[in-house]
Amino acid sequence: MHQIGNHWDEILEKEFTAPYYAALTEKVEEEYRKYTVFPPHDLIFRALRMVDYDDVKVVILGQDPYHGDGQANGIAFAVNEGIPLPPSLVNIYKEIENDIGVKMPRVGTLLGWEEQGVLLLNATLTVRKATPQSHSSLGWQQFTDAVTRAVSARTKPAVFILWGAGAGAKKSLIADRHLVLTSPHPSPLSASRGFFGCKHFSQANEFLQQNGMTPIDWGNVEGGLASYYGGTIRRV
Repeated sequence: MHQIGNHWDEILEKEFTAPYYAALTEKVEEEYRKYTVFPPHDLIFRALRMVDYDDVKVVILGQDPYHGDGQANGIAFAVNEGIPLPPSLVNIYKEIENDIGVKMPRVGTLLGWEEQGVLLLNATLTVRKATPQSHSSLGWQQFTDAVTRAVSARTKPAVFILWGAGAGAKKSLIADRHLVLTSPHPSPLSASRGFFGCKHFSQANEFLQQNGMTPIDWGNVEGGLASYYGGTIRRV
């Protein structure tokens, strides 16, 4: 249940060979056999395939994948073209508009963010249909802790945006040289309790510029250089 196909394979090698990961794999495979589980099995690690280890500038951590039919695609908060924007993504777009004044499109692929080095990762990478947080105790947290630590271990600064309690729990794993931004999850259940008005997008760009990096064009969600085909980026 791995083979990401880029530098992440080397970075996470110890995780893939650890006893907990073998147990996690067994549990996840059983879930896919018995139930409808999202995202599609071959897209579990899509976020890591799309943004290689050395290319990460911003990590946005959510909770777990969308649990409705046709929504989850392996990228936290994103949906495929033609799928209506879920409420959490609508709220993210509202905050971007209020924060930096960019009118957001009605497209939710977020490929443009990934091309710019935004890793969109959930704290739990799979979920049973119509049952949010159903896989939060399978062992994914230990794996995504390792991803978080790996980015934190780089000397190159990055921005960590942690939305929701599951993501916020990873704050202690991140070194001081990075910018860590936390808030409630952007879902309608919690967005009004501190997500709206968090200004994470402008703060992230200010930090990137202060550290000599190009800021993220948050309005570019569709991307212009790449399309997604079978787990890899194909330049077009």
